[in-house]
Amino acid sequence: MYAPERQQAILRLAREGGRVDVLSLAEEFQVTAETIRRDLKALDRAGLVRRVHGGAIPSGRLDFEPDLTERESTAADEKDRIAKAALAELPVDGTVILDAGTTVARMAAAIPLESSLTVVTHSLPIAARLADHPGIQLHLIGGRVRHRTRAAVDAWALRAYGEIRADVAFVAANGFSAEHGLTTPDLAESAVKRAAVAAARRVVLLADSAKYGQEHFARFAGLDDVDLLITDSGLSPDDAAAVERGGTEVVRA
Repeated sequence: MYAPERQQAILRLAREGGRVDVLSLAEEFQVTAETIRRDLKALDRAGLVRRVHGGAIPSGRLDFEPDLTERESTAADEKDRIAKAALAELPVDGTVILDAGTTVARMAAAIPLESSLTVVTHSLPIAARLADHPGIQLHLIGGRVRHRTRAAVDAWALRAYGEIRADVAFVAANGFSAEHGLTTPDLAESAVKRAAVAAARRVVLLADSAKYGQEHFARFAGLDDVDLLITDSGLSPDDAAAVERGGTEVVRA
C-alpha cells in the first residue's frame, strides 16, 4: 500500500472511531510506528486530523479532552522546564491562583519549602500536593468536581473566585493562539478559568509549544489577557514574535 492510500485509510478509521492510536495502526498496516507517525504528521499538516498523545483524532472534534493520566505523560520534559521557569514569577509573601493543569501541578510540586504564600486553587491534585507545605496558606475552591480533570466547577467555584483578588494567576490551556486566544474543551471548566483570570492582577500562562495553534470548543481568555507566556523552546521565534506583538511577554524555557 502506498503512503497516500494508507493515509486515506487512517483518516477513514479516525472518522469512524473518533480516534486512532499509533501502535494499533502499525500492526494493522504492517509498518513501523515511525511510518504511522509520519502519516499522522502529514494528515495533521493537511488539517484532516489533530495529533494527540499516542495517536490522532479527527480535526473536527474540538471537544476532545484526554484524561489526566494521559496529559501528565505528554511533553513531560517540556512541562518540567516550564514549571521550573515559572517559579521565578512567584510573588514574595503574596497571593497566587493555581489553575487546574498538569504543568501548573508540576510547578506547585516544585515550590520551595521556604516560600511563604497564600495559594488559591480549584484543583484537587494541586491542593493535595500543597496541603503539607509549611509556608503555604492553602484555600481550596469547592464545587462539582469533574472526573476527567479533578477540578471544581460550576456556581460555587465561580462565586468564590468572584470574591477574591490575587497577585498572580498561573493558568493552563488545552490550546492557545494569537487568533483564538486560550481554549479548553469543556464549557464549565472554561467558566472557572475565566473567573480565575479575572481575579488576578497578573496572568501567567504555562503551556507547552505543542498547544500553540490548537483550538478547542470553549474560549476563556484572549492572549491580550495574558501578561506572560512561559513555554518551551519548541515554539519558533516567529511564533513567539507573533504572540509578543499582541502585548504578551514570552519566555521559552
